[in-house]
Amino acid sequence: MTDENEFRDCAGCVCSGIRRAARAVTRHYQRHMRGTGLRGTQFSILVALINAGPSSIGRLANRLGVERTTLTRNLAPLEKKHWVTIAGEPDGRVRLVAITAKGRSVARAALPGWRAAQASVGPKLKELRLAQLLQAA
Repeated sequence: MTDENEFRDCAGCVCSGIRRAARAVTRHYQRHMRGTGLRGTQFSILVALINAGPSSIGRLANRLGVERTTLTRNLAPLEKKHWVTIAGEPDGRVRLVAITAKGRSVARAALPGWRAAQASVGPKLKELRLAQLLQAA
C-alpha cells in the first residue's frame, strides 16, 4: 500500500462511528431535556439511584458503564445542588451515594422530556445508519 492508501480502511472505523452516533443521540436527548436543569448524564445517574437505591461509587459506576473517576467528577455538581448525598462508611473505604428528595423531584420534572426523546430516538438512529455501521464489524 502507498502512504495515501495505508489508512483508507480506517474510514469505516466502527469505534469512531459509534462515538459519533453516541454524541448525536446525546444531543437528541439534551434537546428534549432542555430547560429541566439536567443534562442527560445527570438524569441517568439520578434514575440509577432511584431504581437501585443508595449505591457505592464503584457499584454505581459499574451500573452506568463509566469509570469511577468520571462518576466522581459527575457527582460533584449533583451533590453541590443537593440532588444527591455522598456519605462514607465508618471504615472510610466505601462512599455511598443516595438521591435526595430534591434530586428525585428534579428527575421527575425531567421525565417528560426524557420520554419524548426516548419515543423519538428511532428516526435519529435510522438517520445515523447505525445498522450499517454495525455491519462493518
